[in-house]
Amino acid sequence: MGDIALMAAIILVAIVLFVWNRLPVIVVAMGVGMALYATGLVTLNQALSGFGDPAVMFIATLFVVSAALDRTGVTAWAGQMLIRGAGEESRTRLMGLIALLVALLTALISLNGAIAALLPVVVVMALRLRRQPSQLLMPMVFAAHAGSLLALTGTPVNVLVSEAAADAGFRAIGFFEFTIVGVPLLLGVIAISILLGEKLLPHRAGETMSADFSRHATTLVEQYGLKEGLFRLRLRASSPLVGQPPSVLEVHNWDGLRLVAIHDGESGERLRRDTMAEGDFLLVSGQGEEAARLAAAQHLAFRLENSEDDLRDSLFNRSSGLAEVMIPPRSAMIGQTAYQGMVTESGDLVVIAIQRGGSDVGAKPVQLQAGDTMLLQGSWKALDTRLADPQVLVVNSPDLVRRQAVPLGAGAWGAIGVLGAMVFCLATGLLPAAVAGILSCFALVLLRVVTVDQAYRSVDWTTVILVAAMMPLSTAMVQTGAADMMADGLVAVAAGGSPTILLAGIFLLTAVLGQLISNTATALIIIPVGVAAATTMGVSPVPVLMCIAVAAAASFLTPIATPTNLMVMRPGGYAFGDYWKFGLPMMIWFFIVAVFVVPLVWRF
Repeated sequence: MGDIALMAAIILVAIVLFVWNRLPVIVVAMGVGMALYATGLVTLNQALSGFGDPAVMFIATLFVVSAALDRTGVTAWAGQMLIRGAGEESRTRLMGLIALLVALLTALISLNGAIAALLPVVVVMALRLRRQPSQLLMPMVFAAHAGSLLALTGTPVNVLVSEAAADAGFRAIGFFEFTIVGVPLLLGVIAISILLGEKLLPHRAGETMSADFSRHATTLVEQYGLKEGLFRLRLRASSPLVGQPPSVLEVHNWDGLRLVAIHDGESGERLRRDTMAEGDFLLVSGQGEEAARLAAAQHLAFRLENSEDDLRDSLFNRSSGLAEVMIPPRSAMIGQTAYQGMVTESGDLVVIAIQRGGSDVGAKPVQLQAGDTMLLQGSWKALDTRLADPQVLVVNSPDLVRRQAVPLGAGAWGAIGVLGAMVFCLATGLLPAAVAGILSCFALVLLRVVTVDQAYRSVDWTTVILVAAMMPLSTAMVQTGAADMMADGLVAVAAGGSPTILLAGIFLLTAVLGQLISNTATALIIIPVGVAAATTMGVSPVPVLMCIAVAAAASFLTPIATPTNLMVMRPGGYAFGDYWKFGLPMMIWFFIVAVFVVPLVWRF
């Protein structure tokens, strides 16, 4: 069997396995590289070369930057701005704002990250505005596909296309150069969604709906009965408690009054200093008369926590939050004593309330039983770290709650600053993309926006390994002549060498393959074919590469085309056929832009 036949067999088997979807994507991708090496089509170094490619490293760093923006509440803030600006009356305004926001986020933090961040926001918005999620979710995803072409960082395909242009002897495609096609694509998606969406999309709710945590603090306070009898007492300059250690405060001497926590007046977190200072405040629960007596005796500013804003400031803010945990059967905590106001053994969480059978147990110490629930308060870092303990079951993940309910949390401005610096370096060409990405990750860790462990866990290793493992396929296609042979076929179809027909053929080949397998894998297969076809025809490969980028983003016709298509399938209540009905007009628009608009900007 000749080299080209072997090459074709390996590609065919890989496509079948990708579509079959019974083997992990990583296994199939790694298997491609090993098959190429085993058949002698590439050397061992070439088979593993993708893992040292700068483009792969840059793609990995984008996941870290994306996670930093998400974890610090930047995406939550954007979602809240969307809810405020959408209004209830105008469907056009609502869909336009959703599309613009998701496109912008996609351009900056990747397709998967943007959809994951906004999916619960849009579902909750649909419920609040009495609209069907099915009318909003698919247009949001397709707008994100268009948004992936607003900047270099929108998708790994953009990085691969830019690198391929440089490898072909032309300049790399610039950071905002993609915007030239991204803007008309996005405007077309918005127009189609507004004009045709109501007719082409189903009117139904999904099987699963995302939880709304926007009022999580208020819900917990009401459930645990803290709204009545919760007081915040601020230390005045004249208070005898200023300069004293917290141990001097014995509120247990006041009947019916219990100290819940002492908070730092500046950070809002539990007090960690050895002495109290002016502006610090005591959070106490009990009778109002007793709280007033304590305030008068100790020169404290008395304030009843009777509004949602007060509760959020006291218990749920940028620095600290609430978490509800349950004692599971066979937990080592069964039989241990706990009480309201108790500081946990770790020293960084406070027990705010305890319930048994749905009823509050009061301020008295109790021995914990299976099924008891406790409301804990502490810094977000402490909640993330301590509640990983298998001795308790966390009712709602503090990390998930923070992402939805705490806009622009701790580290948000640091994450935004790092993102801005990275975009500047990429847009100006000041640093290579991989270097800019790595330095951004360094900065995020040094600024303590993310930890090393969080950075590691934020990387979508499936995508990174897929790109790295499939890169030798492009090398093998060039070395064996398979790319040239496919290119010759495309040129022959182009009827005498028409570049426009070549673009049409490239688009259709890429788009069809992209409905079945990952658009990244599709691009890695088609890029060498497109470059070879352009070389054979004697034209610039840059418009061909841009056509591939647009076609790879046109993954509209099936739910398996991209992970984001699949992410909205159940929340939107979509059936398989809903995708091609709404996706076909989108595909036609992307075809028009790729074949007729791209050559007007990037000349042959």
